[in-house]
Amino acid sequence: MIIDCHGHFTTAPPQLARWRDRQIAAVGDPANAPDPDHLVITDDDLRQAIEGNQLRLMDERGTDLTVFSPRASFMAHHIGDFEVSSVWARICNDLVHRVATLYPDRFATGAMLPQSPGVDPATCLPELRRAVEELGAVTVNLNPDPSGGRWTAPPLTDRGWYPIYEAMVEYDIPAMIHVSTSCNPAFHTTGAHYLNADTTAFMQLIQGDLFADFPTLRFVIPHGGGAVPYHWGRFRGLAMALGRPDPEALLDNVFFDTCVYHQAGVDLLTQVVPSRSLLFASEMIGAVRDVDPRTGHHFDDTKRYVEATPHLSGQERAAVYAGNALRVYPRLAARLTAGR
Repeated sequence: MIIDCHGHFTTAPPQLARWRDRQIAAVGDPANAPDPDHLVITDDDLRQAIEGNQLRLMDERGTDLTVFSPRASFMAHHIGDFEVSSVWARICNDLVHRVATLYPDRFATGAMLPQSPGVDPATCLPELRRAVEELGAVTVNLNPDPSGGRWTAPPLTDRGWYPIYEAMVEYDIPAMIHVSTSCNPAFHTTGAHYLNADTTAFMQLIQGDLFADFPTLRFVIPHGGGAVPYHWGRFRGLAMALGRPDPEALLDNVFFDTCVYHQAGVDLLTQVVPSRSLLFASEMIGAVRDVDPRTGHHFDDTKRYVEATPHLSGQERAAVYAGNALRVYPRLAARLTAGR
Protein backbone atom coordinates (compact mmCIF):
# COMPACT_ATOMS: atom_id res chain seq x y z
CA MET A 1 0.00 0.00 0.00
CA ILE A 2 1.15 3.54 -0.75
CA ILE A 3 -0.16 6.42 1.36
CA ASP A 4 0.52 10.01 0.32
CA CYS A 5 0.48 12.00 3.55
CA HIS A 6 0.47 15.41 1.89
CA GLY A 7 -2.33 16.37 -0.47
CA HIS A 8 -4.34 19.59 -0.76
CA PHE A 9 -7.63 20.36 -2.52
CA THR A 10 -5.96 22.68 -5.02
CA THR A 11 -8.53 21.87 -7.71
CA ALA A 12 -11.64 22.83 -5.76
CA PRO A 13 -14.56 24.02 -7.88
CA PRO A 14 -14.31 27.70 -8.85
CA GLN A 15 -17.36 28.57 -6.77
CA LEU A 16 -15.15 28.26 -3.68
CA ALA A 17 -12.69 30.94 -4.79
CA ARG A 18 -15.52 33.25 -5.86
CA TRP A 19 -17.16 32.93 -2.45
CA ARG A 20 -13.82 33.60 -0.77
CA ASP A 21 -13.33 36.73 -2.89
CA ARG A 22 -16.66 38.04 -1.63
CA GLN A 23 -15.70 37.22 1.94
CA ILE A 24 -12.38 39.06 1.60
CA ALA A 25 -14.12 42.05 0.01
CA ALA A 26 -16.37 42.26 3.09
CA VAL A 27 -13.55 42.18 5.65
CA GLY A 28 -14.26 45.07 8.03
CA ASP A 29 -17.86 45.19 6.84
CA PRO A 30 -19.46 42.09 8.38
CA ALA A 31 -22.96 43.14 7.41
CA ASN A 32 -22.02 42.44 3.80
CA ALA A 33 -20.20 39.15 4.45
CA PRO A 34 -21.46 36.37 2.17
CA ASP A 35 -23.66 33.66 3.64
CA PRO A 36 -21.97 30.24 3.70
CA ASP A 37 -25.31 28.72 2.69
CA HIS A 38 -25.06 30.62 -0.59
CA LEU A 39 -22.01 28.58 -1.60
CA VAL A 40 -23.43 25.76 -3.67
CA ILE A 41 -21.06 22.97 -4.68
CA THR A 42 -22.69 19.70 -5.70
CA ASP A 43 -21.29 16.21 -5.42
CA ASP A 44 -20.98 16.19 -9.19
CA ASP A 45 -18.88 19.36 -8.97
CA LEU A 46 -16.59 17.61 -6.50
CA ARG A 47 -16.33 14.49 -8.64
CA GLN A 48 -15.38 16.60 -11.64
CA ALA A 49 -12.76 18.43 -9.60
CA ILE A 50 -11.20 15.22 -8.27
CA GLU A 51 -11.56 12.50 -10.88
CA GLY A 52 -9.70 14.23 -13.69
CA ASN A 53 -7.02 15.58 -11.38
CA GLN A 54 -5.86 14.04 -8.10
CA LEU A 55 -7.61 10.72 -8.57
CA ARG A 56 -6.35 10.31 -12.14
CA LEU A 57 -2.76 11.00 -11.13
CA MET A 58 -3.00 8.76 -8.08
CA ASP A 59 -4.07 5.92 -10.34
CA GLU A 60 -1.35 6.67 -12.88
CA ARG A 61 1.38 6.85 -10.24
CA GLY A 62 0.25 3.99 -8.05
CA THR A 63 -0.88 5.87 -4.93
CA ASP A 64 -3.62 4.14 -2.98
CA LEU A 65 -4.71 6.81 -0.51
CA THR A 66 -4.04 10.51 0.12
CA VAL A 67 -4.35 12.43 3.37
CA PHE A 68 -6.25 15.37 1.92
CA SER A 69 -6.57 18.84 3.41
CA PRO A 70 -7.72 22.29 2.27
CA ARG A 71 -5.47 24.19 -0.10
CA ALA A 72 -2.61 25.53 1.99
CA SER A 73 -2.24 28.84 0.19
CA PHE A 74 -5.99 29.45 0.59
CA MET A 75 -5.85 29.20 4.40
CA ALA A 76 -4.55 32.80 4.45
CA HIS A 77 -4.93 33.23 8.17
CA HIS A 78 -3.63 36.80 7.96
CA ILE A 79 -6.79 37.96 6.18
CA GLY A 80 -9.53 39.36 8.37
CA ASP A 81 -10.09 38.34 11.99
CA PHE A 82 -10.81 35.11 13.81
CA GLU A 83 -14.45 35.12 12.73
CA VAL A 84 -13.40 35.32 9.07
CA SER A 85 -10.96 32.44 9.54
CA SER A 86 -13.49 30.42 11.50
CA VAL A 87 -16.14 30.56 8.78
CA TRP A 88 -13.56 29.90 6.07
CA ALA A 89 -12.02 26.92 7.89
CA ARG A 90 -15.42 25.34 8.42
CA ILE A 91 -16.30 25.65 4.73
CA CYS A 92 -12.97 24.25 3.54
CA ASN A 93 -12.96 21.39 6.03
CA ASP A 94 -16.49 20.42 5.09
CA LEU A 95 -15.53 20.26 1.42
CA VAL A 96 -12.53 18.03 2.07
CA HIS A 97 -14.69 15.79 4.23
CA ARG A 98 -17.20 15.49 1.40
CA VAL A 99 -14.42 14.37 -0.94
CA ALA A 100 -13.31 11.75 1.60
CA THR A 101 -16.93 10.61 1.93
CA LEU A 102 -17.34 10.28 -1.84
CA TYR A 103 -14.06 8.34 -2.13
CA PRO A 104 -13.56 6.72 1.28
CA ASP A 105 -10.95 4.26 0.03
CA ARG A 106 -8.84 6.96 -1.60
CA PHE A 107 -8.89 10.05 0.64
CA ALA A 108 -8.70 10.75 4.38
CA THR A 109 -9.56 14.13 5.85
CA GLY A 110 -6.94 16.56 7.11
CA ALA A 111 -8.31 19.77 8.58
CA MET A 112 -7.18 23.38 8.66
CA LEU A 113 -7.52 25.40 11.84
CA PRO A 114 -9.12 28.87 12.08
CA GLN A 115 -5.96 30.57 13.23
CA SER A 116 -5.65 34.36 13.27
CA PRO A 117 -2.65 36.60 14.06
CA GLY A 118 -2.43 37.58 17.70
CA VAL A 119 -5.40 35.41 18.68
CA ASP A 120 -5.08 32.73 21.34
CA PRO A 121 -4.59 29.34 19.63
CA ALA A 122 -7.14 27.89 22.04
CA THR A 123 -9.84 29.56 19.94
CA CYS A 124 -9.15 26.85 17.34
CA LEU A 125 -10.24 24.04 19.65
CA PRO A 126 -13.95 23.94 18.69
CA GLU A 127 -13.10 23.49 15.00
CA LEU A 128 -10.35 20.97 15.80
CA ARG A 129 -12.80 18.92 17.86
CA ARG A 130 -15.51 19.18 15.22
CA ALA A 131 -13.08 18.11 12.52
CA VAL A 132 -12.03 15.00 14.43
CA GLU A 133 -15.34 14.02 15.99
CA GLU A 134 -17.74 14.91 13.15
CA LEU A 135 -15.59 14.92 10.01
CA GLY A 136 -13.25 12.06 10.87
CA ALA A 137 -10.08 14.11 10.44
CA VAL A 138 -6.89 12.11 10.96
CA THR A 139 -4.63 15.17 11.19
CA VAL A 140 -4.63 18.96 11.28
CA ASN A 141 -2.49 21.54 9.55
CA LEU A 142 -0.84 23.88 12.06
CA ASN A 143 0.43 27.23 10.80
CA PRO A 144 3.43 28.46 12.84
CA ASP A 145 3.08 31.91 11.22
CA PRO A 146 -0.56 33.01 10.93
CA SER A 147 0.68 36.52 10.08
CA GLY A 148 1.63 35.41 6.56
CA GLY A 149 5.37 36.03 6.49
CA ARG A 150 5.67 38.63 9.23
CA TRP A 151 6.44 35.99 11.90
CA THR A 152 4.63 37.60 14.81
CA ALA A 153 3.67 34.32 16.52
CA PRO A 154 5.70 32.86 19.38
CA PRO A 155 7.77 29.73 18.66
CA LEU A 156 6.01 26.39 18.60
CA THR A 157 7.57 25.55 21.95
CA ASP A 158 5.74 28.45 23.64
CA ARG A 159 3.07 27.45 26.16
CA GLY A 160 0.50 29.47 24.23
CA TRP A 161 0.30 26.58 21.78
CA TYR A 162 -0.25 24.01 24.51
CA PRO A 163 -4.09 23.86 24.29
CA ILE A 164 -3.72 22.68 20.68
CA TYR A 165 -1.13 20.10 21.68
CA GLU A 166 -3.26 18.84 24.55
CA ALA A 167 -6.14 18.22 22.15
CA MET A 168 -3.83 16.52 19.65
CA VAL A 169 -2.59 14.17 22.34
CA GLU A 170 -6.15 13.53 23.50
CA TYR A 171 -7.24 12.56 19.99
CA ASP A 172 -3.89 10.92 19.13
CA ILE A 173 -3.52 12.91 15.91
CA PRO A 174 -0.43 14.52 14.40
CA ALA A 175 -0.14 18.00 12.94
CA MET A 176 1.51 18.90 9.68
CA ILE A 177 3.44 22.13 10.20
CA HIS A 178 2.31 24.12 7.18
CA VAL A 179 2.24 27.87 6.59
CA SER A 180 -0.03 29.58 4.10
CA THR A 181 0.27 32.43 1.62
CA SER A 182 3.06 34.93 2.17
CA CYS A 183 1.97 38.55 2.16
CA ASN A 184 5.61 39.61 2.45
CA PRO A 185 7.08 40.32 -1.02
CA ALA A 186 10.49 39.24 0.23
CA PHE A 187 9.25 35.65 0.60
CA HIS A 188 7.79 33.82 -2.39
CA THR A 189 4.99 31.69 -0.97
CA THR A 190 6.02 28.24 -2.18
CA GLY A 191 9.66 28.84 -3.10
CA ALA A 192 10.73 30.59 0.09
CA HIS A 193 8.04 30.96 2.77
CA TYR A 194 7.07 27.27 2.90
CA LEU A 195 10.67 26.08 3.09
CA ASN A 196 11.64 28.82 5.53
CA ALA A 197 8.83 27.74 7.84
CA ASP A 198 9.82 24.07 7.72
CA THR A 199 13.37 24.98 8.67
CA THR A 200 12.29 27.48 11.32
CA ALA A 201 9.92 25.02 12.99
CA PHE A 202 12.65 22.40 13.36
CA MET A 203 15.10 24.93 14.80
CA GLN A 204 12.46 26.03 17.31
CA LEU A 205 12.06 22.42 18.40
CA ILE A 206 15.83 22.07 18.84
CA GLN A 207 15.83 25.10 21.11
CA GLY A 208 12.99 23.92 23.36
CA ASP A 209 11.83 20.95 25.42
CA LEU A 210 8.37 20.49 23.94
CA PHE A 211 8.44 16.71 23.80
CA ALA A 212 9.40 16.45 27.45
CA ASP A 213 5.97 17.91 28.15
CA PHE A 214 4.24 16.00 25.32
CA PRO A 215 6.15 12.76 24.71
CA THR A 216 3.51 11.38 22.31
CA LEU A 217 3.02 14.58 20.30
CA ARG A 218 3.83 14.15 16.61
CA PHE A 219 4.64 16.70 13.92
CA VAL A 220 5.10 16.16 10.20
CA ILE A 221 7.41 18.73 8.63
CA PRO A 222 6.66 18.81 4.89
CA HIS A 223 8.69 19.57 1.78
CA GLY A 224 11.44 17.21 2.84
CA GLY A 225 12.03 19.21 6.02
CA GLY A 226 12.95 22.46 4.32
CA ALA A 227 16.70 22.91 4.70
CA VAL A 228 17.06 20.56 7.65
CA PRO A 229 18.23 17.22 6.20
CA TYR A 230 20.50 18.99 3.71
CA HIS A 231 22.28 20.95 6.48
CA TRP A 232 22.17 18.25 9.13
CA GLY A 233 25.69 19.01 10.29
CA ARG A 234 24.75 22.63 10.88
CA PHE A 235 21.83 21.66 13.06
CA ARG A 236 23.89 19.11 14.97
CA GLY A 237 26.58 21.73 15.55
CA LEU A 238 24.07 24.37 16.63
CA ALA A 239 22.47 21.92 19.04
CA MET A 240 25.85 21.23 20.59
CA ALA A 241 26.61 24.94 20.88
CA LEU A 242 23.26 25.54 22.59
CA GLY A 243 23.70 22.63 24.95
CA ARG A 244 20.78 20.81 23.36
CA PRO A 245 20.46 17.09 22.53
CA ASP A 246 21.47 15.82 19.11
CA PRO A 247 18.66 16.61 16.62
CA GLU A 248 18.18 12.90 15.99
CA ALA A 249 16.58 12.78 19.44
CA LEU A 250 13.61 14.64 17.93
CA LEU A 251 12.97 12.04 15.26
CA ASP A 252 10.61 9.89 17.30
CA ASN A 253 8.23 12.86 17.36
CA VAL A 254 9.14 14.72 14.15
CA PHE A 255 8.74 13.25 10.69
CA PHE A 256 9.73 14.52 7.26
CA ASP A 257 7.85 13.87 4.05
CA THR A 258 9.29 13.10 0.62
CA CYS A 259 8.04 16.22 -1.20
CA VAL A 260 11.47 16.79 -2.73
CA TYR A 261 11.38 17.09 -6.47
CA HIS A 262 14.62 15.63 -7.75
CA GLN A 263 16.48 12.37 -7.30
CA ALA A 264 19.58 13.79 -5.62
CA GLY A 265 17.43 15.48 -2.99
CA VAL A 266 15.55 12.30 -2.13
CA ASP A 267 18.81 10.37 -2.10
CA LEU A 268 20.25 12.75 0.48
CA LEU A 269 17.02 12.82 2.49
CA THR A 270 16.95 9.03 2.73
CA GLN A 271 20.64 8.88 3.54
CA VAL A 272 20.50 11.41 6.39
CA VAL A 273 17.10 10.85 8.02
CA PRO A 274 16.36 7.41 9.50
CA SER A 275 13.73 5.61 7.46
CA ARG A 276 11.47 5.36 10.53
CA SER A 277 11.04 9.14 10.37
CA LEU A 278 10.15 9.46 6.69
CA LEU A 279 6.65 9.52 5.20
CA PHE A 280 5.85 9.23 1.52
CA ALA A 281 4.23 12.33 0.03
CA SER A 282 4.01 14.25 -3.21
CA GLU A 283 1.89 17.37 -2.48
CA MET A 284 0.21 16.57 -5.77
CA ILE A 285 -1.40 18.61 -7.31
CA GLY A 286 0.62 21.40 -5.75
CA ALA A 287 3.09 24.17 -6.35
CA VAL A 288 5.27 22.35 -8.89
CA ARG A 289 3.13 20.88 -11.66
CA ASP A 290 5.33 20.81 -14.74
CA VAL A 291 7.24 18.01 -16.45
CA ASP A 292 10.98 18.01 -15.83
CA PRO A 293 12.54 18.25 -19.31
CA ARG A 294 15.59 16.36 -18.04
CA THR A 295 13.60 13.26 -17.09
CA GLY A 296 10.37 13.50 -19.06
CA HIS A 297 8.37 12.99 -15.85
CA HIS A 298 6.51 15.36 -13.57
CA PHE A 299 8.67 16.95 -10.89
CA ASP A 300 6.14 15.92 -8.23
CA ASP A 301 6.05 12.24 -9.20
CA THR A 302 8.01 11.49 -6.05
CA LYS A 303 7.37 7.74 -6.09
CA ARG A 304 9.97 7.46 -8.87
CA TYR A 305 12.62 8.97 -6.62
CA VAL A 306 11.73 6.80 -3.62
CA GLU A 307 11.79 3.71 -5.83
CA ALA A 308 15.19 4.59 -7.27
CA THR A 309 17.07 5.65 -4.15
CA PRO A 310 19.76 3.18 -3.06
CA HIS A 311 19.46 4.18 0.60
CA LEU A 312 16.31 2.21 1.43
CA SER A 313 15.96 -1.52 1.75
CA GLY A 314 12.75 -3.15 0.57
CA GLN A 315 11.47 -3.27 4.13
CA GLU A 316 12.39 0.36 4.76
CA ARG A 317 10.78 1.45 1.51
CA ALA A 318 7.54 -0.29 2.51
CA ALA A 319 7.63 1.55 5.83
CA VAL A 320 8.11 4.90 4.07
CA TYR A 321 5.25 4.14 1.70
CA ALA A 322 2.70 3.13 4.33
CA GLY A 323 3.92 1.58 7.57
CA ASN A 324 5.21 4.81 9.06
CA ALA A 325 2.05 6.70 8.10
CA LEU A 326 -0.12 4.11 9.81
CA ARG A 327 1.98 4.58 12.95
CA VAL A 328 1.95 8.40 12.80
CA TYR A 329 -1.76 8.60 11.87
CA PRO A 330 -3.39 5.99 14.15
CA ARG A 331 -6.88 7.23 13.34
CA LEU A 332 -6.18 6.47 9.70
CA ALA A 333 -4.91 3.02 10.65
CA ALA A 334 -8.05 2.37 12.70
CA ARG A 335 -10.25 3.49 9.82
CA LEU A 336 -8.52 1.20 7.36
CA THR A 337 -8.67 -1.72 9.77
CA ALA A 338 -12.37 -1.14 10.35
CA GLY A 339 -12.97 -1.12 6.60
CA ARG A 340 -11.48 -4.54 6.00
